Amino acid sequence: MKYLVMKCGGSVLENLPRSFYEDIVKIHEFGEWIPVIVHGGGPLITSLLKSFNVETTFVGGLRVTNEQVLDVVEMVLSGSVNKEVVRNIIETGGKAFGISGIDGGLLQAEPTEDAKTLGFVGKVVSVNNKIIEGIVDQGFIPVISPVGIDAYGQRYNINGDVAASAIAKSLGANLCFISDIPGIMVEKDGIKQKLDIVSKSVIEEMIANQTIYGGMIPKVKAAIDGLLSHIPEVGIINGIEKNSLLDYVSGKKIGTKIVLEEEIFYG
Repeated sequence: MKYLVMKCGGSVLENLPRSFYEDIVKIHEFGEWIPVIVHGGGPLITSLLKSFNVETTFVGGLRVTNEQVLDVVEMVLSGSVNKEVVRNIIETGGKAFGISGIDGGLLQAEPTEDAKTLGFVGKVVSVNNKIIEGIVDQGFIPVISPVGIDAYGQRYNINGDVAASAIAKSLGANLCFISDIPGIMVEKDGIKQKLDIVSKSVIEEMIANQTIYGGMIPKVKAAIDGLLSHIPEVGIINGIEKNSLLDYVSGKKIGTKIVLEEEIFYG
């Protein structure tokens, strides 16, 4: 059996069809793959912060996080969003167990190098695999909210893509980013086209020329970081598209595959 870590962003979670959760349950029942879900919740966090009249800003696709923002982040991610995902899986006949990265020290974190700018935004330094394995051994699909903790009890807001990559690295798992777009898109002759496969060097060029920007930056950086740490495969697929997840685990050509090779030829 192989682990498949799926990262579902907050924006796509709002639009995922029931069939997506049905496919997760099918994958779990087939037994070839062990699904692990890491989720975001950005739009709901932003909405709630706005209702509280708390200013929120982003730097390089990451939310600047003080203690007040952190309270809302944890409430949304580890509370309402986490339990919504668990509930959706249960409603489609599956078994899911929701957990925060804080619980059991699942995601041990420390501040990023840009802590002076970003505040309590963390990076994962270790993952307690025994917790994930214990949940899996009980027959549940782990559903993880990306809030981490350090040895002193300080919480950290961890970008969901970064958390998913760290978990995939720790488990030796494939990593799949679930999006609401077909993959990484480029414009050619005035028409947007999906890249079937894209390399590290091309991604770096696309970040430099701002073809890739905003929230996609931490996603592709997390993908490359995972590949450099020997994650077998990283893909971006459209979770709204029917059967996309089943097609992915079946090895069909779908979404964008991210690789390390320096030169890729697109056919």
